[in-house]
Amino acid sequence: MSPGARAVIHRRSINPAHLKLTPVPDYHKLPKSSSRLKQVQEQMAGATAEQWQSVPLAPPDSIFQLTAAYKEDSFDKKVNLGVGAYRDDDNKPWVLPVVKEAKRVILNDQTLDHEYLPITGLPEFTAAAAKLILGPQSPALADGRVSSVQTISGTGANHLGALFLSRFYQWGSEKKVWLSNPTWANHFAILKNVGIEPVEYPYYDPKTIGLDYDGFLNTLKTAPERSVFLLHACAHNPTGVDPTQEQWGAIADVMLAKKHYAFLDCAYQGFASGDLDKDAWAVRFFVDKGVALLICQSFAKNAGLYGERVGALHIVSPTQETAAKVKSQLSVLQRSEISNPPTHGARIVSLILNDPIMFEAWKRDIQTMAGRIIEMRKELFRLLTEELHTPGNWDHIVKQIGMFSFTGITPAQSKALISECHVYLTANGRISMAGLNTKNIRYFAECLDLVVRKF
Repeated sequence: MSPGARAVIHRRSINPAHLKLTPVPDYHKLPKSSSRLKQVQEQMAGATAEQWQSVPLAPPDSIFQLTAAYKEDSFDKKVNLGVGAYRDDDNKPWVLPVVKEAKRVILNDQTLDHEYLPITGLPEFTAAAAKLILGPQSPALADGRVSSVQTISGTGANHLGALFLSRFYQWGSEKKVWLSNPTWANHFAILKNVGIEPVEYPYYDPKTIGLDYDGFLNTLKTAPERSVFLLHACAHNPTGVDPTQEQWGAIADVMLAKKHYAFLDCAYQGFASGDLDKDAWAVRFFVDKGVALLICQSFAKNAGLYGERVGALHIVSPTQETAAKVKSQLSVLQRSEISNPPTHGARIVSLILNDPIMFEAWKRDIQTMAGRIIEMRKELFRLLTEELHTPGNWDHIVKQIGMFSFTGITPAQSKALISECHVYLTANGRISMAGLNTKNIRYFAECLDLVVRKF
C-alpha cells in the first residue's frame, strides 16, 4: 500500500468524538505551592523592587479622572461639563455627516491599501491642511517656505514642534517657552518632556473675567529678545477669551520688535465661530506680518475625529532652502518616534478638504456644531440674568468664544457643583459648553445659581 493510501485510510478512521484534547494550562491558575513557581516569583519580585522602587506614583489625569467619576455616578440628572468633546442635543457624540460620507467613499475604494505612509504623512492631506490654516493665497505657501508634517493630532504637533525647537532653536541662556496663565494643562508636560522650562505670562484677569491685555503686552515687551511665546490662535483653552484683531495687531508688532518666536496652537479652527477663515485670522495675520512662527493644527474638534488623531505641524521659514532643511530634520525626529503617521483619519480629512462638494458640506457641519454652542451660551446667559437673577455679572458667558467658558466661580463653588448637584467640571470653573443641551441647561443654571448664592 502506498504512503498516500495509508494516509487516506488513517484520516478516515479517526473519529473526532474519540479525540481527547488536553487543555493548555492557565499560568495564573497553577498551584501556588509549586516550589519552582514560588522561586521565580520571589526572584522577579526582588528584581522589580530593586529596579523600580524609586518610581513615584503619578497623579491621575484630572480630566480623565473627572470623566470616570461622572460615569460611575448613578444620579439621573448628572451633567458632564469637563470633557472637551462635542455632544449633540441628546448628549451623544456626533459623527459629522460629511465624515460618514467620506468613510463610505474610502471603504468602497478598492485601490486603497494599508501600506506605510511617508514619514511626514499623507502628502495630499498635509498640503490641504496647510492651505486651510494659511489660506489659499498665502505668500508663504506660494514661495515654498512652509514645512508641513502630519502628526498625532494637536498633541503630536505640539510635541514635535517643541522637540524641534529644543534641538534647533537659537536659545539664549535658558530654554524657556512662555505659556498663558492659564493654558491647556498638557502644554506644561509636553515642554518639560523635551527639556524646555515652561514659564507663564499674564493672560486671564479674574476681576474682569476677560483678557489681561496690559499684563500680556508688558510681558512681551520685557521678556528677553528671541523669547518663544505659545499663543492660542483662537478659542483660548480654557478661558474662551481671545484678543481682538486690534490687540492681535499690537501683539504682532511687539513680537517683531523683540524678535520673538510664535508657537501657535490652533485646535479649534472653524469650531470657535463657525467660520474657518475668521478663526484663522490671527495665524494668517502673523504670517503676513513676517512673525517667525510654527503652527500646531488639530482636526479632533472641527471634524469630530477625536480618536483618529489627525493633526499637522507647519513651520514657516524665511526661505525655501531653509524650509527644506527644516522638513528634513522634522522627518528625522518623526522617524525615531512614530516612523510614520496613521492613514485612516488623514484619508478622511484629505478627502473632505480636497473635494469641493464635501468641503462645503463640512463647513455646514461646522456651523451646526458652533451654532449649537453659541445658542447654549445665549440661553445660559438668559436663564442666569432674566429668570434666576443670579448674583454677579454674566456678560462673559456670551463674550467668550469656542467650546469652553471660564465661569468665574471659585474652586469651592466648583466643588459644590459636583458634590451637591452632580455637575462635573474642573476646579478652576471651566465648563465645556458642548456638554449643555436643551434638556439639562435649566438644571445647570439652577445649580449654578444655588452655589453662587450658598458658597
